[in-house]
Amino acid sequence: MLPAQARLRRRPEFTAVVRSGRRVGRSTMVLHFLPERPGPAPEGAGPRAGFVVGKAVGNSVVRSRVTRRLRAVVRGELHRVPPSADLVVRARPEAAQASSEQLRADLVSGLDRVLGPRAGAR
Repeated sequence: MLPAQARLRRRPEFTAVVRSGRRVGRSTMVLHFLPERPGPAPEGAGPRAGFVVGKAVGNSVVRSRVTRRLRAVVRGELHRVPPSADLVVRARPEAAQASSEQLRADLVSGLDRVLGPRAGAR
C-alpha cells in the first residue's frame, strides 16, 4: 500500500492532474502527469499517485484486483517521479486481463515517455 502522503485522494486533486497534466496512453492504462502540483507543497512531501478504475474494467471484484495490482506496480516505480509531481493512472478495460508484467511494462514505458528529455517538446 502507498503511504497516505503519496496518494491523491480528493476530486479536485485528480481533476487538476487530468486537466492540466500531460497524457500518455498505453494498451492497459493512460497516465496523466503533472510535474508541478498547484499550491504550496507540504514539507517533506514526495510524488503522489492516484488511480481511476471505472466500471468498464469489470465488476467490483475485478476493479479492486486491478487497483491493487496497479498500486503495487506504481509503488515500485514512484521513485522515478519528481517530488513535486502528481500522477494519475487510469486503467483501461484491457488491464483486467493483463499480467502484472504487462502492467509494469506499460507503466515503465509511459513514465519513460512522460519523464524523458523531450517530454515538453512537440
